[in-house]
Amino acid sequence: MLRRFGTMEYVSSEPVPERSRRWAATMEGFRQSDDEPTFAHRDSPTVPPDGAGAVGATLTRQDREVQLDVLLAPGATRAVGAGRRARAEEPDELRNCFERDRDRILHSSAFRRLAGKTQVFVFPEDHMRTRLTHALEVAQVATGAARPLGLNVALTEAIALGHDCGHGPGGHASETALDPYVEGGFDHAAWGADVSLAPLNLCAETLDGVRNHSWSRPAPATPEGEIVSWADRIAYVCHDFEDAVSAGLVATGDLPSIVRERCGERRGQQLGRFINALIATTAQCGVVAMDPHLAQALSVFRAFNYETIYLRDASREQAERVVELLRALVEYYQYRPELIPAFAENRPPHLNDRGALAAAVTYVAGMTDRYACRLAIEQLNWTDERLPRAPGR
Repeated sequence: MLRRFGTMEYVSSEPVPERSRRWAATMEGFRQSDDEPTFAHRDSPTVPPDGAGAVGATLTRQDREVQLDVLLAPGATRAVGAGRRARAEEPDELRNCFERDRDRILHSSAFRRLAGKTQVFVFPEDHMRTRLTHALEVAQVATGAARPLGLNVALTEAIALGHDCGHGPGGHASETALDPYVEGGFDHAAWGADVSLAPLNLCAETLDGVRNHSWSRPAPATPEGEIVSWADRIAYVCHDFEDAVSAGLVATGDLPSIVRERCGERRGQQLGRFINALIATTAQCGVVAMDPHLAQALSVFRAFNYETIYLRDASREQAERVVELLRALVEYYQYRPELIPAFAENRPPHLNDRGALAAAVTYVAGMTDRYACRLAIEQLNWTDERLPRAPGR
């Protein structure tokens, strides 16, 4: 029987459910006639409630750059034109350069793969953080501080979303695993800016913030980058503890008294205290900093996490398995570069060992946890017992 589904016709003996009919009826949106604008809802207002132009006229990028210049603090980073990029581009008509960077990162495969990469626990439970949810929480903390300080929110968000795109599978253990294969060692911050996000042709300020967000790196060149450095630490200290409580590894009562007294036991309380302290101190002294009272609590909190979560026996065993897995994969693909999809498509005419090793490291560093484990089983003939394990597995 010929049936109609929206504007499409198909042959089927099964009746179309009413819910599907209602959904299909919205296929083309709603309009009075072919010459009229299309609306999302049947009852969308067709006349501006306060007269013509009630929603607002279009502001060009240049208009908005002028507005932002007035609104931003004197030391905030200004967005001008297409931005400072390795490859010159024409500016966007509507978005400023840092908004384009944020959008490119958000839609990149490197960012999407963070959903499958370890934050603390390999193969986390449904409500535990991944690198992706961590990046989103860092962006919330960072923009929550940048906005009242009059800093560039788009640049702050771009750095925050991209700051961990250089992480390999298995968390920080991937840096130990890949260190021997990279000149000067593997650093997820530098790798993220110089390798993972390089194809996006981001602005120099965005890449600098990603490259230098870790406290062991040189200071970022912008106050927005400095804000992300603090936001990263604030976010992971609070949410890694919450995940460990959820996993039954620690209890809220285990927190050092200085943390409980100054920041509280719940993540919401802790985030609020740290963010407000960062804003207040920065506004007072004119540079990005936190008052020593709360900074000490953050330091003690982080040290507590290291001792009770990151360096516990199960975490060390997990890290050892990650190192073994990733090194085995690098060495496997180093001698089989034709199996690396991107490398095989653009294979240089004169292949050398160094190029093959670089391709293997890039490939392995970009893998998600599950993909790396799957390849270990399929290509290396590993058994499941050799793989990194989630809590309780």
